[in-house]
Amino acid sequence: MKYRYLDPKALTRVMNLPLVARGVVEGFIAGLHRSPFHGSSVEFSEYRKYVPGDDLKHLDWKAYGKTEKLYVKLFEEETNLRAHLLLDTSASMGYASSGQVKQDYAAFLAASLAYLMIRQQDTVGLATFDHRIRKVLPPGAGALHLREILTQLEKIQVSETTGIAKPLHDLAEMAKRRGLVILISDLFDDPAEILRGLLHFRHRRHEVIVFNLVDPDERDFPFRGLTVFRDMETGQRLEVLPEAIRGEVRAAFGAFVDTFRKGCAEARIDYVLADTSVPYETLLAAFLTKRARVG
Repeated sequence: MKYRYLDPKALTRVMNLPLVARGVVEGFIAGLHRSPFHGSSVEFSEYRKYVPGDDLKHLDWKAYGKTEKLYVKLFEEETNLRAHLLLDTSASMGYASSGQVKQDYAAFLAASLAYLMIRQQDTVGLATFDHRIRKVLPPGAGALHLREILTQLEKIQVSETTGIAKPLHDLAEMAKRRGLVILISDLFDDPAEILRGLLHFRHRRHEVIVFNLVDPDERDFPFRGLTVFRDMETGQRLEVLPEAIRGEVRAAFGAFVDTFRKGCAEARIDYVLADTSVPYETLLAAFLTKRARVG
């Protein structure tokens, strides 16, 4: 079955980088796992749904007797990274100047990252939100779970509201077990509140990566002549002469980015400014290469 946001050609460009994808995804794991041994035995960790190819000796027949569903017991030595993909679906994510809509760009990134991590036998979950959490797909593994993620990505609809700080706090409370959190958003909300939400994840000992999506128009403000601008989230309209405020808008954007770059650096959060005019696979390859180099 073909999925909209999993482009084999684009993915091949990333996967063909020598050991980069594998090295980086494994690099996510480094330092995040609990010790696999407790005393002289291996501890039971959790259940997940059975997928073809799993070792049958780990099937829980008691659970099958109660639910008529197959579950596999996982132990600490078999339990890799738990990753959480968090996608902003607020109204501003529906913007596109001439190329790709930010929401589609985010979905392509999420699909590629999910594929790479599941390929490394890690568990990956997906959450979408605007001013509140809209959908949560708990972390899972295997081909069937990847299909669930890809299917959910295709169902995403851009909202008419925003306010992403509170959902971040709510999601941090839901992510009980230490892992990797990847936020994909344009971060259009109060920077201080968003940073507090991200710190909530750090306080719970998660590693955090932020992809800050930006359309070139938002950065360069290239408009000319008398123009009517409409706030995509409030509907408010404003008629302005772009040439008169271009410098101010560009300076404000620079300050916006600097705030997140500095705040994330102080919290030991990876911050990636993602220009949607750059092919997502190019952006992802550059990120993976950097992670491999420093990890």
